[in-house]
Amino acid sequence: MLRTALRVVLVLLLVLLVGGVGAAVWVRMTLHGSLPQTRGIEEIPGLSAPVTVVRDALGVPTISAISRPDAARALGFVHAQDRFFQMDLQRRQPAGELAALVGVRALAADRAARVHRFRTVAERALAKTSAQYRAVLDAYAAGVNAGLAALDAPPFEYLLLRTAPEPWRAEDSLLTVLAMFNTLQGRQAAFERTFGTLRDTLPRPMYDFLTARGSAWDAPVVGDALPRPPIPGPDVYTLPRARVARASRLGDVAAWPEPLPADEAAIVGSNNWAVAGTRTASGAAILANDMHLAINVPNIWYRAVLEIGRRRIAGVTLPGLPSIVVGSNGDVAWGFTNTGGDWSDLVIIEPDPRDPGQYLTPDGPRAFETFSETIAVSGGAPETITVRATVWGPIIGTDHRGRELAQRWVAHDAELLASDVTRPERVTSLEEALVAFAGLGIPAQNVAIADRSGRVGWTIAGPIPNRVGHDGSVPASWADGTRRWDGYLRADAFPRIVDPEDGRLWTANAPVVTGDALAVLGEGGYADGIRARIIRDRLRRLERATERDMLAIQLDDQGLFLERWRALALEALTPDAVRGHAGRAEFRRLVETTWTGRATPESAAYRLVREFRSELSRQVFDALTAPAREADPDFDFGRALRSEGPLWPLVTERPAHLVNPALGGWPEQILAAVDAVVSTLTRDGGRLEERTWGDYNRAAVTHPLGAGLPVLGRWLNMPRDPLAGDIYTPRASSPRAGASERMVVSPGREQEGILHMPTGQSGHPLSPHYRDQHRAWVSGEPLPFLPGPAVATLTLVP
Repeated sequence: MLRTALRVVLVLLLVLLVGGVGAAVWVRMTLHGSLPQTRGIEEIPGLSAPVTVVRDALGVPTISAISRPDAARALGFVHAQDRFFQMDLQRRQPAGELAALVGVRALAADRAARVHRFRTVAERALAKTSAQYRAVLDAYAAGVNAGLAALDAPPFEYLLLRTAPEPWRAEDSLLTVLAMFNTLQGRQAAFERTFGTLRDTLPRPMYDFLTARGSAWDAPVVGDALPRPPIPGPDVYTLPRARVARASRLGDVAAWPEPLPADEAAIVGSNNWAVAGTRTASGAAILANDMHLAINVPNIWYRAVLEIGRRRIAGVTLPGLPSIVVGSNGDVAWGFTNTGGDWSDLVIIEPDPRDPGQYLTPDGPRAFETFSETIAVSGGAPETITVRATVWGPIIGTDHRGRELAQRWVAHDAELLASDVTRPERVTSLEEALVAFAGLGIPAQNVAIADRSGRVGWTIAGPIPNRVGHDGSVPASWADGTRRWDGYLRADAFPRIVDPEDGRLWTANAPVVTGDALAVLGEGGYADGIRARIIRDRLRRLERATERDMLAIQLDDQGLFLERWRALALEALTPDAVRGHAGRAEFRRLVETTWTGRATPESAAYRLVREFRSELSRQVFDALTAPAREADPDFDFGRALRSEGPLWPLVTERPAHLVNPALGGWPEQILAAVDAVVSTLTRDGGRLEERTWGDYNRAAVTHPLGAGLPVLGRWLNMPRDPLAGDIYTPRASSPRAGASERMVVSPGREQEGILHMPTGQSGHPLSPHYRDQHRAWVSGEPLPFLPGPAVATLTLVP
């Protein structure tokens, strides 16, 4: 019996071993089967002539074709083979179709997205595209599907999710554009609600003081620094003790589980600038651009070169789109930053008093449109929601008074979305570029332009609403017709800067212009001008700039912004203030003796000053905006983005009527912020000197399927590198966001250019190009703008 049992056990072990080995072999073969094809010949229906795809040592493709549709077809092929899962997520997010792929955990995101009915918008836009652009979109979609079909196995993510990829459709490229609208403008409704709640709950002078754009850091390219209103006096607004006691978070360490608030760490912004040939060593204009976005695995961008006939367009593409997003075509180079302008308005709905099923419009009462949206859920039952819409846009929620709000947003306009995003690839001069970018169907961007003749310019890429009767800063009723959008500005009416006198221009999400030009753009969430001012000052110190000089500015991690906050903290930490307070004494020692003035990973002093400023800002604005939070529990002043403008005058002028009366005065308020930082950073028994900037600012660059699964995460995610820089330095970085690319290029001299990005070209962890550009991005090592020598050639034939 024992021998028989042993034989059975041995057989079972052998079966398990063989089965395990077989499963491992099958998994490995399947994973290898989803690697892209980089050599040989592949037939693709629809090509008009053969296309070559030459890859360099980093996997960057150069696609050579005789026509734009053929180039789009080939680009779709390589995008699909390297990045299809990323493309799938990007089309599903605005369409509200994520739950169909990943299950119930995405339902909340899908419900919010379905309100906008973006798939319907994309379908309508596709029908409005020109024949030329439609041919490019159709060719790209066919190329994507050919690339998927040519893989021996689907991308590995679908193996893990136990599903199959769905074919790409032409309208999915328009959904990819709408995903960028969500990324770059999706916060504007919350921003406007924040301003609306503040205006309704605070005296008007206090509202103006908190929301004015200007600060001491303003650095517009044209115009003077924006003026700031004075601090309102005690006759306008005083902090009542009872209200502050209810609203204050002082001492509530558990309310702030992260050293820095998550919304601050995820700020989306960018830098770009252009220097005319009169200011460069080569005599050619130079463009620099680093777009700050959430950084995931794979990176949002995909490097590529398109050679179409005699024209070469090089730069970065967005998988899902058939175009170069930023780059150079040999005659003109361009780069983007988010504007901070206002591209969305909230409309307060006035119900018809005689019929609650209708609402008032300039043309009389109208019935709400209603739509049923069914959301598929992987592994669960589908869910159907009802979406209501008005003549201005969908109902997206209510305000603090319970009034329904509709959203008028450029992203809902199918006519705009139908515009040809490949248009900039064909421009040959600065003047042509200014016209090509105006009104383009993309999220409105500051576009910095340099052309081959050495000239530089700036304008807005994207549509600009023509507002009538209002400035769009707060929700308002449009029922009587006095407030409205009267279409969009014509291209010749767009704000422009052409050939600036000193040969330099710069943008960094702060106002670029002032006066009437700024009023045209509106207020949609500008950043303080901190990065813009540092960039301006560094550019002005360069008389004969080079590409390496531009990269040095992109990598600038000097903490100039926090210098005065350091001085403020040291001023407050007097001998009397630190006596008997070991934490305060250690805070002062580190800030006084170890400060280098840079946001470097090893600096504890930088982190302490940074945390001190953030904590004091939270405390001050929590108290000042308590009435708004009482009116709306979801109110968050952090959505206003700018805080330095009102904060610095408060902490330096120190009005007695605007300090927390429970603390006694401003010196006590400032020390309370120091104490909160010390308490937070040492609550686990650690020492302040161990709480370095790199301890917090550590990269969290993760794959969507590797974020919550430790075993997969070690395989899929990038290393947890301590990062230099901060959102207040040109080298913008936070754990989850930062420079998604750094580009420096001179049109006509692309061989001298620089371009690098996090992660790598491939989304496949077994590819050598999954992470081979990441180390250069972390260290700031320059990589060439153009691809290197060929290492693999694939020929696509009809």
